[in-house]
Amino acid sequence: MNTSLFDLTGRTAVVTGASRGLGQYFARALASAGANLVITSRNKSRLEGFEQELVPYGCEVFPVELDVRDPLSITAMAEKAIDRFGRLDILVNNAGCNIRKPSEEVTWEDWNTVLDTNLRGPFFVAQAVAKSMIREGYGRIINIGSVTSVFGYAGIAPYCASRGGIRQMTMSLADDWGRHGITVNCLAPGWFRTRQTEALYENPRWVEYIEDRIPLHRPGEPRDLDGALVFLASESSRYMTGQCVLIDGGISTGATKATV
Repeated sequence: MNTSLFDLTGRTAVVTGASRGLGQYFARALASAGANLVITSRNKSRLEGFEQELVPYGCEVFPVELDVRDPLSITAMAEKAIDRFGRLDILVNNAGCNIRKPSEEVTWEDWNTVLDTNLRGPFFVAQAVAKSMIREGYGRIINIGSVTSVFGYAGIAPYCASRGGIRQMTMSLADDWGRHGITVNCLAPGWFRTRQTEALYENPRWVEYIEDRIPLHRPGEPRDLDGALVFLASESSRYMTGQCVLIDGGISTGATKATV
């Protein structure tokens, strides 16, 4: 097999929400494949330690402040990144949040916080970065979804709505921008232990419940996403667009059932 299909040397990738969690794992995976990185966070100081951690990969790293709920911040991030690297080849639209509440307790502000961060923000980040990609006739946009892009769960209705929207947005943008050489896909992790889900994993009964529903009988580890991410970011996925790739240990098969 031609391993150069997975080589990102000379490419520049933007990873939003890179101050913690899966965003940092995504950045490491892209750096290990050779990409230069634009890493973002609402507070740039939170990127300092991570920037130093990326030095051994030999890539160029550019930390930029970005609030995906602020259109001026989005425009400024894209302009700074293009000024630094000349072009942007890859976008990992990762920044997100969640508010866990029974649906009857969700407030107007809760809804807006989650949807503005997880859906409206990623659309306008993609739009800002795509302007550079359209000029170059090349791009890889990877919107981070979730198993909730295709399934609903109690207690996280705004989050499920936002992730379902990400899947639909992915298909629409793929249709819009395919003629410019840009692919747009959705990477949808299943149950992974992150800061957002930490409280759930402190409940042994819940862990047993969810593991019984996963055919591989374990939650995901961040490294389980590396291969799919690099695939979607590289030439190896050049004829794939508008797709939602579930990396979920098989939970979406619905083959394993349990009762609580």
